[in-house]
Amino acid sequence: MNIYIIRHGDDDERYRGGWSNLPLIEEGIKKCEKLADYMYSNNIKIDRIVCSDLKRAKMTAQIIADKYGMDIIPDERLRENNNGIFAGMLNSEAEENYPHCHFGELEYDEAFPGGESPKEFFERIKKDFFELIEENSDVENLVIVTHGGVISIVRHILNNMEWSNKNKGMGIKKTSITKLVRDNKGNYSFEYENMISHLEK
Repeated sequence: MNIYIIRHGDDDERYRGGWSNLPLIEEGIKKCEKLADYMYSNNIKIDRIVCSDLKRAKMTAQIIADKYGMDIIPDERLRENNNGIFAGMLNSEAEENYPHCHFGELEYDEAFPGGESPKEFFERIKKDFFELIEENSDVENLVIVTHGGVISIVRHILNNMEWSNKNKGMGIKKTSITKLVRDNKGNYSFEYENMISHLEK
C-alpha cells in the first residue's frame, strides 16, 4: 500500500492556524496546482483522497482531486492541533492578549484555552491516523492531505523518535509529499519525506 501524506498549501500567516478554517491564499493555490500537475504528469496513481475537514486542507485536496477527476473524503480526525480560542485569531491580537501562549511553550499536559494539550494531540494522532489507514487498506494508493503538526507526529512515531511540543520543527514544507509504504505484514517504511520537487522548477 502506498500512502502519500501531503501538507496543505499556504494560508494567511497573519492568523493563527490550528483549527482555523481560513482558506488558502493565492500563492497556496498556485503551489497546489503545481503539486497536482506534478503528481499527474509523473503518473502517481491515486485510488482515494482523504483530507482534514479544515478548509485549507480541503482546498488542497480538491485541487488534486480535480486534476484526477475524483472526489475527496473529508475527515475531522486529520485536523491539526486544537488551539481552542486561538483558531483563526490574528497573530497581533494573540500576542497582545496572550503573549506567552504558544504551542511550544505549553507544558505537555497543558491545554490551549478551549483546546487540547500537546499530549492529547499526540495521543489523538497516534490512534486516529493509523486507524484511518487501516480503514482505507482496501485501496493500493491512498492520498492523505493534512497538516504539519500531524505529519510531524507520524514521522516521529515511524522513525522511532521521541515527539514533544518542545522539539524543533521538522521543516515540513507546504504542499510537500511524504511517501509511506505499508507492506503485507503491516510494516511501514518511508520511500521519501518532505519532497517538494514540484516547487523546484
